Amino acid sequence: MLQAGEKAPAFKAADQNGTVHALKDYKGKKLVVYFYPQDSTPTCTKEACNLRDNYALLAEKGITILGVSPDDEKSHQKFATKQALPFTLLADTNLAMAKGFGVWAWKKFMGREYWGILRTTFLIDEKGKIAHVIEKVNSANHARQILETWGMV
Repeated sequence: MLQAGEKAPAFKAADQNGTVHALKDYKGKKLVVYFYPQDSTPTCTKEACNLRDNYALLAEKGITILGVSPDDEKSHQKFATKQALPFTLLADTNLAMAKGFGVWAWKKFMGREYWGILRTTFLIDEKGKIAHVIEKVNSANHARQILETWGMV
């Protein structure tokens, strides 16, 4: 997994509307790239809704949010519409972003082992460097966790 101080990997991925986004599009902005396992699951929904409910505050602080999961554009579109998400969800169906950031890993859950996404958030500064990595995401209070980690509260 990438660590604070490292350069964020270049990426290109389509969002829920088919628009392609790249890291270079966000130069000069504070960027939150949060990886989550799957659209419409309870914990992922809780995390997305917390970011939605605090979106105005995050935007006021100059923070742009990108959610990333292996789900496709259609799944993201349905999730974003149902939950009224005001931010971008990127479809990482080929896992290029997850592997590039180092969050595609071997996981264990209820005695089962499998490959999956490690719920992780990367705070990327205006120069494209990773300022902070949040590995222990608090889904119910993620916006506050982001602001505290970035020293904005």
